[in-house]
Amino acid sequence: MRALIGTLALSLLLVVTGNAGEHPDTGISGVYEVMVGVRSAEPALEYFAQFGFTEVASAELSAAQAASLYGVDSALRSYRLQNGEVDAHGLVRLLEWAQPTGPGVGYAPSETVGMRIAVMRTRDIVRIADVFADLRDQAEQPWLLAGPVYDDLYNATEGTPSIVNRRVGVREMAIYGSWFNHVFFQRYGYTIPGYGVIGDHSPLGTSEFTHHSFIVAGDLREVTDYYESVFGFISENDPVISGDWQKGPQAVFLMEPGRSHWYRGFVSPNDVSGKLKFFSVHGLHTADDRSERQRPGELGITLHSLWTPRLGQVHRLALEAGLNPRAIERNEFEERSFVVRGPDGAAWQIVEREGSVWEPVTEFQLIDVNN
Repeated sequence: MRALIGTLALSLLLVVTGNAGEHPDTGISGVYEVMVGVRSAEPALEYFAQFGFTEVASAELSAAQAASLYGVDSALRSYRLQNGEVDAHGLVRLLEWAQPTGPGVGYAPSETVGMRIAVMRTRDIVRIADVFADLRDQAEQPWLLAGPVYDDLYNATEGTPSIVNRRVGVREMAIYGSWFNHVFFQRYGYTIPGYGVIGDHSPLGTSEFTHHSFIVAGDLREVTDYYESVFGFISENDPVISGDWQKGPQAVFLMEPGRSHWYRGFVSPNDVSGKLKFFSVHGLHTADDRSERQRPGELGITLHSLWTPRLGQVHRLALEAGLNPRAIERNEFEERSFVVRGPDGAAWQIVEREGSVWEPVTEFQLIDVNN
């Protein structure tokens, strides 16, 4: 298996870096923060603490300041949460709006247009499943569990599995809620350095957010091309069809027989983690569309952030692409930034930052482990 994983590492590295010269060198990070609108920060702070996130900064904006920065006429208090030492990607920002503009996408079917899902690694996915099963039984807030399911994502299992020759892969599951959506995964037989760092500080044995999924509408190539031309991400693939015949998507998206969607992924050349995954319903199927609720000021996951040391360049590229970015100004943490919304309906805050304390890993490697 060791030789196979080494070959996989080389081939995957070529996939994500082979066309790097065709993309603007923006210095852009992987997804820095998932930004979540809440009515009250206190229960959300307690919630994310169980996954290893602690508050590292907080700040306030008046209604006038929030209107200028976010286009939302409401006073705002923000909390930035970090998992352990990882400050390069995978953080949370809670947006406590004094007057939220709406409920957001809310509790919805798994392929609802406008839905956002944040993904993290765990040491014990059965424990996670038990915790959320208990929460669902209490019915205080709706939670829908999908999975867990096992899949060999990289076809790394050799021969017939046995007690000695154990299969390689991941077990993953989705949790859909009224204000946050998770995917959790647990690895078996391999690890990826810099991609899901779990520390002893995390009560539930979970990592920073490693990647983020977006349910969008329209031609997937057309609505996501700006991630390459404006942000400088690298496309991992042309849009492809995946669906109910694949164990992972079938379980995580609760796909009925005959159901499928288009998929496209992106990765930053500056971080193997903080990846983007986009899904668009394929064929004659229809999807619930709540994209009008997917905007700053609403509750739930409504924005994400990226950081770059070259903010002016990214702003200029967004202007040239016709994305109509808001003006560069200081955000609530006194960082130069701007907000922009793409044709896929995703809203982004681009933050100026020279670098991170935790050095991101830029080389994607699959390394075998004996478990």
